[in-house]
Parts: sequence; C-alpha cells; structure tokens
Amino acid sequence: MSAVTLPVPRAVAKSDARRAELAASALQTLGELGYARTSLREIAQNSPFSHGVVHYYFDSKVELIIHAVREYKKVCVTRYDDAVIESQSAEELGRRFSERLVETLHDDIAMHRLWYDLRTAAMYEPELRDDVAEIDLTLEAMVWRIVTRFAELAGAKPAFDEPTTYALIDGLFEKAVFAHLAGDPKAGADLQSRVAGLVPALLG
Repeated sequence: MSAVTLPVPRAVAKSDARRAELAASALQTLGELGYARTSLREIAQNSPFSHGVVHYYFDSKVELIIHAVREYKKVCVTRYDDAVIESQSAEELGRRFSERLVETLHDDIAMHRLWYDLRTAAMYEPELRDDVAEIDLTLEAMVWRIVTRFAELAGAKPAFDEPTTYALIDGLFEKAVFAHLAGDPKAGADLQSRVAGLVPALLG
C-alpha cells in the first residue's frame, strides 16, 4: 500500500510561511545588535512588518530568536554533508572541512556571533536553556559525522567521545569568530591551519 500524503491546511501553510519570513527578517537585526539589545519592536522597525504582526506570530523575543536560530542551524548542519559523502581520502575531507569553516566564518559572521551570544545568555536565562542545548546537540552531531568519516577514511578510530571532539573544534571556531570580529586579518588562515592540525590528532 502506498503512503498517503495529507494536504497541509492553507491557513497552517500561510502561518508557517509568515513565521519563516519574520525569522529571516529578524536574523539581520539580531546579528547586528545581539540578544540583549534586541526587542520585538526593534525587529519590527528593521523589517517590512509592523510590531503588531511580529507579536501576533511570536509571543516573545525568546520564541522568535529561538525559531530563527533553529531554522538557520537546520541549513548550517548540512553545510559539510557533500564533503563527507564525496571525499575519497582523509586528507581531502580534512582540507574541505577546514576550507568550509573559513568560508562560513567570513560569510555568516553575524549569525555565528548571535549563536555564541545566545549560548552565553542561556547560562543566565532558564527559558533559553532547553532550546539552546537542543541546537547545540545538532552541531555536535554534525562535527561527529565529519570526524567519524575522517577516521574511517584514515583507517582509525576517534580518540575522544562526541562531546569532547565537538568542544575542541567549537573552541577553535569560537576563538576565530572573536578574532575576526576584532579585525584580525589572519583569523581565517589561522583557523584553517589549526583545524587542519587538530583533526588528525583526534584519531586514536
């Protein structure tokens, strides 16, 4: 028996589309101002939508920010999938991974700044913690897919568990984000060099 696909009610589809529009519009303001300095009114003022429309679809700033970041991270976590699938050697995968990290450091710096800002804010605001932890786990899984494939191609096994591996790579990336924002012209090159040296060391 073939599967049956139920139609999505038009009102639901329209609501989801509008929420996606609002989230995309909010990301630019959030990336520029950060979590603490951004309100729903501020987001509305920097978007094509009125404050009333924004508030209709999202009850609070936290709900909108989490929705926006979650949607962005859905795309982010697939950024390296082609390199994982297509690379024929550990060296090729390591090179493509480090190059892609530098690309996103330059191209998506506002979003990365917002993510680290939000993760820090979650230490103080309990309402953020569950969602931030869930998003963080998807990033951890992304890194683990890369490292385990690297190990497979190298004929080895990962030397550390999933959280430790993620913390090591994420630590280098967060350091590079700060350096880039501080105007360091070598931030990208340093990140690529450090990651290229770290990944082989993650193997047992």
